[in-house]
Amino acid sequence: MTLWPKKAADLIGGTLFLTLFIVFVIQVTARFGFNRPMAWTDEAAVILYVWVILWSAAFVVPEREHVAFDLIWNSVNLPTRKVMRVAGNLLIGGVALYGIPATWDYVHFMKRESSPVLGISFMLVFLPFVLLLVALVVRSAWAIWNAFRGVGLEAELRI
Repeated sequence: MTLWPKKAADLIGGTLFLTLFIVFVIQVTARFGFNRPMAWTDEAAVILYVWVILWSAAFVVPEREHVAFDLIWNSVNLPTRKVMRVAGNLLIGGVALYGIPATWDYVHFMKRESSPVLGISFMLVFLPFVLLLVALVVRSAWAIWNAFRGVGLEAELRI
């Protein structure tokens, strides 16, 4: 059973991707079909692309689908896996946690600038990066908690 926050995150991610696809089709049709390129479609596509990638990495793509170095993981025992899981997530979560204040300061500073064509505040454009960092901290904390409980250590990582 999927929880409603996961369903909501998937719906938002899907809507962002669908919107990106529609903007892309409009852009290609206008440029190549009517020889009338539109500046707003270029800008909207770039902004939506940033949002789709960062939103999906933060909330849609499960941890098991992210890049993993499974050669070492698959060759060690459970206690070593626990150490690897804790150390790796301390590193990732710690760096993300350390970066949140400075990243937020920059994103908040960019509120004063807007995109040239659509006039969208760059704070809104770059906000999903802050969300990604927060999600990394939460995911890392959850992974560390599960490692101490012994959950997920027996799983073989496979492509």
